[in-house]
Amino acid sequence: MPIKIDNHLPAVEILKTENIFVMDDHRAKHQDIRPMDILIINLMPTKIITETQLLRLLSNTPLQINVEFLQMATYKPKNTGAEHLETFYKTFSKIKGNYYDGLIITGAPVENMPFEEVSYWEELVAIINWSKTHVYSTLHICWGAQAGLYARYGVDKEQLPHKLSGIFKQKIMKPTSPLLRGFDDEFLSPHSRHTTVSEDAIAHLDDLEILAMGQEVGLSILAAKDMREVYSFGHLEYDRDTLAKEYKRDLATGRHPKIPSNYFEDDDPDKVPKLRWNLAAAQFFNNWINYAVYQETPYDWYLAQSDPLFFSSL
Repeated sequence: MPIKIDNHLPAVEILKTENIFVMDDHRAKHQDIRPMDILIINLMPTKIITETQLLRLLSNTPLQINVEFLQMATYKPKNTGAEHLETFYKTFSKIKGNYYDGLIITGAPVENMPFEEVSYWEELVAIINWSKTHVYSTLHICWGAQAGLYARYGVDKEQLPHKLSGIFKQKIMKPTSPLLRGFDDEFLSPHSRHTTVSEDAIAHLDDLEILAMGQEVGLSILAAKDMREVYSFGHLEYDRDTLAKEYKRDLATGRHPKIPSNYFEDDDPDKVPKLRWNLAAAQFFNNWINYAVYQETPYDWYLAQSDPLFFSSL
């Protein structure tokens, strides 16, 4: 995909070394197509790494995509420099008048806290409510998925007895879903979380469909029938070494973590883990962009937005 982002973003040079097509402003303006506008709320502490992971996966479609990053105005990250945030990130007050084809809400390291105790919770809820009339399809990831279900439906998360960390098998439950086109009957995905949402907790939500589940992970992917809401409890976007870095970080802070399941060969943290979820990740993000966003969003999106009956008819 010709992905169009700020040429000075640190991810650009990384993506170019991976042969990802990064488009400059001049070429983008001379293409006779309407690009997809995607907003990413990056709540992860390692923002530059997460930026690169998501942009890499958004590169698997021939569509032109404009990407913007959003930070919480009510929270100042400790692990990302102020200059990076000021240069590449916007706040909600700056973009709330805009309309987007897609929105991605990442995970966040706050899952052991009640939602209401998260410092930026009210701001995030306001954005989720805003997205109902300003975004065509929203992809919620990990804690972002739990937060989305709680904000939209009041479905709370449940504490796990120990951290779920590793590479786990998931089974396709609805093979006819466009979001799972091209998938095998089973796929692997990284998971890294302390909490979960039970199947019973969402059973009464008739508009949501369970697309994938796993014996160890429980619910894996949910989606609204119209695909305007997508919830992924895993981390398909993770790099080969992301779980390794998390494990070693937790060791260094004295948390005595378990070795991530099905990850290191022979459970040896000194061995380089195999990358076994890349194809599933690429296919899932490609399907979301194509079937939930591009195929559904009207071509004259901005004209549709001015019609007061547009969102009420969805």
